[in-house]
Amino acid sequence: MKRTYLIAVIIILFGIKSSAVFGQQEKKRTANVFQNRVFKGDKHMPLGNLKWAVKTSGKIFSSPVVYDGVLYIGSEDGNLYAIDEKTGKTHWKFKTGGAVHSSPAVFKNTVYIGSFDGYYYAIDTKTGRVKWKFKTGGEKWFGEIGYLGFKPVDQYMDDLWDFFLSSPVINPDDKNPRIFFGSSDGNVYALNANTGELKWKFEAKGSIHCSPVLYKNTLYIGSWDANMYAIDAETGKMRWKFETGTQLGFKGIESTVVAANDMVYFGARDPFIFALHAETGKLVWKYDAANSWIISSAVVANDVLYVGTSDTFELLALDAKNGKELYKFKTSGYVYSSPAIAGDTAYFGDFTGNFFAVSTKSSGKEWNSFSTESRKLSAPEILNNDLLDFSYAANGGDFLFYDVNKTVMDQFYKLGSIVSSPFISNNTVYFGSADGNCYAIGLQNKK
Repeated sequence: MKRTYLIAVIIILFGIKSSAVFGQQEKKRTANVFQNRVFKGDKHMPLGNLKWAVKTSGKIFSSPVVYDGVLYIGSEDGNLYAIDEKTGKTHWKFKTGGAVHSSPAVFKNTVYIGSFDGYYYAIDTKTGRVKWKFKTGGEKWFGEIGYLGFKPVDQYMDDLWDFFLSSPVINPDDKNPRIFFGSSDGNVYALNANTGELKWKFEAKGSIHCSPVLYKNTLYIGSWDANMYAIDAETGKMRWKFETGTQLGFKGIESTVVAANDMVYFGARDPFIFALHAETGKLVWKYDAANSWIISSAVVANDVLYVGTSDTFELLALDAKNGKELYKFKTSGYVYSSPAIAGDTAYFGDFTGNFFAVSTKSSGKEWNSFSTESRKLSAPEILNNDLLDFSYAANGGDFLFYDVNKTVMDQFYKLGSIVSSPFISNNTVYFGSADGNCYAIGLQNKK
């Protein structure tokens, strides 16, 4: 939803106005999209040709990971897919009892994933069979009665922009491997990665749909309660918490942190991007995102922070040391996809179904893109001068009503919206789309 319209709703109803942890994955040890979004490379590599696309039966909000030649990704059709990296052939799929919006993590011969059926699963990478499963207190979209002041005020409403479930992160200790994840039940869980045995849980005051990041034996994770938590990975005890804004319509953390140079960086709905000292949680700087929710998770490369914005439709490049804006790249819609960096290129998608490769050395002036087939078919009808426009898509509907907002979002999804974050392997970039496809696009070796 356009934040400008959200502000109007609130006014009407209430009178209220580099040394980074994200390194290239260690070969045959672990793979996790939120621990590995800086990939090897030394130049700008534009998008080349489509290699393959695998069609699932539901929207894809999950982000892919590639491990030992196999790509793993979840779908809203309830399946986790294991796909051959080179050919696009599906090796197996594992059926859960709910939509799979979580992104997979892989350790040795096991892939871990969460589902809306309320379970987190450990699945054998070779056979696709479950090793163990752990039941949380329940997984669901965040929501409230009369959410954001929408009408009717007595109706329970899911948040239409809450796309994800928490994705697992692994501590790959051979003697004591652990898996960590958050839950809609408000807990952060630590399990034995081999057995699924509960080691500890930490209770926040709201649902947790972003993913934990493990940095120097501390877990960093945000919550819909608007707090960022630092938790001792061994004991589950809180080290510190940092509170973001809590005003109506601008509350909650969906963004996963990036940790680099003893700092943690993340965005919130309040709407700011924050840089905190990793050890103490003290604020170092914050960037005003101009009433634009930050749902995209940041990545840091060469002391530059890259992150997408919601209603300003931008990829931001900020100085990681002081938060100064270096440049910004404008797209046609919300940027909820979290960027990946390889060499001198930032890769990410937008909500209109465009996927971009932007040269970081050119300050965003050199780029190319790939459009989903859904976008090509639906853009003339849905977009306004090739831009996402909530009022235009509402076609006269009153966006004070929840059902009008839901109808508009369903229209946008017809574009093949990209909220999945890319993974890069062997000169190929992989990502999912709301059109149900997982895409593999080759990268050009530019001379």
